[in-house]
Amino acid sequence: MDKPVELNIEQWVDSYSDMMFRFTVLRVKDQDAAEEIVQATFVSALKSKDSFQGRSSEKSWLFGILKHKIMDHFREQKKYANFDTGWEDEPDPLDAAYHANGTWKNQPQHWDLDPEHAHENSQLAEILTECLDGLSDKFRQIFVLKEIDGMDSEALCKEFDIKPTNLWVILHRARAQLRKCLEVKWLGQK
Repeated sequence: MDKPVELNIEQWVDSYSDMMFRFTVLRVKDQDAAEEIVQATFVSALKSKDSFQGRSSEKSWLFGILKHKIMDHFREQKKYANFDTGWEDEPDPLDAAYHANGTWKNQPQHWDLDPEHAHENSQLAEILTECLDGLSDKFRQIFVLKEIDGMDSEALCKEFDIKPTNLWVILHRARAQLRKCLEVKWLGQK
């Protein structure tokens, strides 16, 4: 039998709690909920420490547990939230964005920003977080899970009990709102 892998349990909070909290609050938007999720992650990790086999780093293992706890949080919230879109009576959002010939009605501004190095700009990251905070909870959750965490569309639809067309509309509207917010807050100050 393999020898159990040593975990540095005493250092978990010092080494990982801040980054786990930031990771979580970006996804759930509620600092109190983020703190509870991180704490629940540590408790779960302590309970299952004997099952850690060292196939990943301790940090990756903890973040894997954290991601499951975040999804548990979303499932719990879904019980109380109404994710019905109610868009049956609303016009197609694309009709408002384009002229009949397919050109933009309100063309996006040129950002003059190198995407490869944009993540290094802390001011942009702060404004992006502020813009994400401006999205509704539903839009934020779905956008972050899809675009930041890379969750599969089919899994998202199943998780939030929505149709693929609704997912596409939610993502389109979230991107449009983020674009508008970033153009005002980021490009407006340059």
